[in-house]
Amino acid sequence: MNQDKNKPNLKTFFIKLAAITLSIIIIINVTYNLILADKLDIINKISSLDSKETMEEIKNKIRKELRSGLEKEKILDDEDAELINKFYLKIKKELKSTNSN
Repeated sequence: MNQDKNKPNLKTFFIKLAAITLSIIIIINVTYNLILADKLDIINKISSLDSKETMEEIKNKIRKELRSGLEKEKILDDEDAELINKFYLKIKKELKSTNSN
């Protein structure tokens, strides 16, 4: 008589257990796809820099960015231009001192 009462409880328990397990698997899968998949794709691209297709893709992207930059009237901000100029002058000074030695 005691076993008859436990059967429906066990059935309910296993149904709930299966539902919770399935829910956890779905949550983990959605989390992985939303958060980690993009980052892993970027890491895979970086790690595959030695492949010819990836190198061609990077070259094409750089060319595209250069073209769009050349179409602008002003490429650099004033602050960036000033920093690059200072850097250039410093390198020029160091090269002159190296050549004179």
